[in-house]
Amino acid sequence: MQKASVGDVLKNAECSSIIQVVGAGSGRTFDLDARRYGRVIFMADADSDGAHIRTLLATLFFKYMPDLVLDGRVYTAVPPLHRIEISNPKKGQDKYIYTYSDDELQRKLAELRKRNVRWKEPVQRYKGLGEMDAEQLRETTMDPRRRTLRRLTVDDAAAASEVFELLMGSDVAPRKEFLVQGAYEVDMETIDA
Repeated sequence: MQKASVGDVLKNAECSSIIQVVGAGSGRTFDLDARRYGRVIFMADADSDGAHIRTLLATLFFKYMPDLVLDGRVYTAVPPLHRIEISNPKKGQDKYIYTYSDDELQRKLAELRKRNVRWKEPVQRYKGLGEMDAEQLRETTMDPRRRTLRRLTVDDAAAASEVFELLMGSDVAPRKEFLVQGAYEVDMETIDA
């Protein structure tokens, strides 16, 4: 998407639909005041495939509707990765507990063990949003009182543009070098996989 021309992006049905729904045009013709919505919230699966889709969508918004991002109007919803069903919840206790990473799941299970709270095995791991029923999706990801949103921000537009070009562009060698170098700097505690 980073290397695609505006014409190529507009030929893509999904990208064209997103641009059309936002209603403010794209590229040089983008008009922030013409947008149909105060903010845009997109949602993808909680797994690595969903992370890739979020990256593609972030690229679309940053490259073709940058003012929307720069103005702080683009968000991604954060769906859960797991659901723990409590066997015999006490009065006032939630029947379901949702976690958003494998590490959080392990911490929550350890906490439940310590408190002698039992749960049904196996713990459900969502492979995607399609595995959630409508009520679960509403409760965890759609309800403004309970959902978690992450705002896409850009502190330095020029640096962000360079990173998008590096990661999403057509030149493979610099991307490979960046990924290999970055692998040595990863804090394993921050990985959500």
